[in-house]
Amino acid sequence: MAQSDVRAGGTRHDSGGPAQDKRPGTAAPAAGGGEGGRGGRGRRRGRRRGGGRRILRWSAIVLSVLILGTAGAGYLYYRHLNGNIDKGKRNSGESDVTKTGPNAAGQTPLNILLIGSDSRNSAENVKLGGGRDNVGSKPLADVQMLLHVSADRESASVVSIPRDTRVDIPKCVDPDTGEKYPAKNTIINETLQRGGPGCTLATWQNLTGVYIDHWMMVDFAGVVDMADAIGGVPVCVNQNVWDRPLSGQRGGSGLKLTAGTHKVQGKEALQWLRTRHAWGSDPLRAKAQHMYMNAMIRTLKQQNVFTDTGRLMGLAEAGTKALKVSEEIGTVKELYDVGMQLKSVPTNRITMTTMPWLEDPLDRNHLVPKPEDADKLWAMLRDDVSFDKSGKARTAAADAGPSPASVKATGPAAAPAAGLSVSVVNGTADDEQAAVPQRAAAIVAALQREGFTQAVASSGQDPQARTRVTYPKSTGEQGRANALSVAKAVGVPSSQVRATDDVTTTLTVGSDWREGTTYPKQKAPEAGDLPDSADALTADKTECMDVYKPYRW
Repeated sequence: MAQSDVRAGGTRHDSGGPAQDKRPGTAAPAAGGGEGGRGGRGRRRGRRRGGGRRILRWSAIVLSVLILGTAGAGYLYYRHLNGNIDKGKRNSGESDVTKTGPNAAGQTPLNILLIGSDSRNSAENVKLGGGRDNVGSKPLADVQMLLHVSADRESASVVSIPRDTRVDIPKCVDPDTGEKYPAKNTIINETLQRGGPGCTLATWQNLTGVYIDHWMMVDFAGVVDMADAIGGVPVCVNQNVWDRPLSGQRGGSGLKLTAGTHKVQGKEALQWLRTRHAWGSDPLRAKAQHMYMNAMIRTLKQQNVFTDTGRLMGLAEAGTKALKVSEEIGTVKELYDVGMQLKSVPTNRITMTTMPWLEDPLDRNHLVPKPEDADKLWAMLRDDVSFDKSGKARTAAADAGPSPASVKATGPAAAPAAGLSVSVVNGTADDEQAAVPQRAAAIVAALQREGFTQAVASSGQDPQARTRVTYPKSTGEQGRANALSVAKAVGVPSSQVRATDDVTTTLTVGSDWREGTTYPKQKAPEAGDLPDSADALTADKTECMDVYKPYRW
């Protein structure tokens, strides 16, 4: 198991104790220092504070969306609820990802980024999450999940990215203060400190190539209010569990249950969601959290909350106070419209996953996306391919793979090919194969035949799993149009065109294009064809957690 594995040597912190050792019963290592304050992992005290509440934040968001618009208690009450909702700018970072076009029926997918902050900027949040020394500091994005609802509204997919995943954060501007933040390669939960939720959204868009319509965010206090309103969620363990401090292993959530199914709420729900040691690792904690989420969805679908006016009004009150949302969905009516698009999705068509990951080669306390598996997940989201196998058969056009890049009709026309400078880089090396000799020169020749007479081969190499075309951010829409014309000339999909801080248009030939002078058509992913590393769970299935042996009683 990789760096976040309790059994094999994790260094993550729980809110109840200092850095964790490799195995219960051994001496805990001292926490190290380093850049980033609360941004790193295993390097500062209290980093795990309130960890389990992250999933409750997600629960609060889902519950809020499902119920907000149904509390029709008159215009004044409607205005009151609208006044409860806090709003912010949708995108506050540099991102050139464009919205997915409609399907044959004119429908488009719905993508919502769900964010749980670790804000300590209220007495209630401090009480719930600890960390009084961080009162007044900018919050971190401790939980981040992308909710994708298919264009036909018949399936939904959720992908979470672990908070310690190292990514490229783009240039962002704080919409409240105007403060500008340069681009930075660091862990993803710092995005919230570098321009708010809109910076988190821009980072996700650049990483995945998926256009995100909205974001929703909730903090500790809102989570607890909404979690209590659910009335309990059934969870299951295969053995008796007691997540407690052991010799040489501090921390623990305090969760103590006998084998079997239990309905948890309040403190026990928090304990379930915070538990890591008793499952054995952070990935297994995520699995337990997904089980809770699925059980919560089943519970909500079984409850008749819409017929209980008193309870409904209480839920609406708590829900509107709990949420901060992107401004274009900043009213009860708009949230209700979003909720209605989710309500009809059956539980067997709701699939929850975690981004496939590897240990970061630069820092074992961090993660990086697992190239091929993560790319496959992003492609399924971009192409609106169902994560479950019940999705409709793809059309012949879709099976042919992504269409080549083309200049947007609404944008500027590309400059003449002969006047464009293009650098071609050999990035065909990977962990198993050396770079293909003279690969950049072969693609330069192909571009020159298409009229790009100023294309040149770079002497350096830049190993990449996926071929891409990049252009200088400073050139804006014109630069993108030029890059798209380069991509079109050799068949590279437009989804693989990105803006960077480079000074020239660059085509990096990845390990996915080791031969030929036209980019190979990529096999279109099929419905349900998820990589095993995504650890998928569907909401219709009841599952039980295995307990790591030292925590059985």
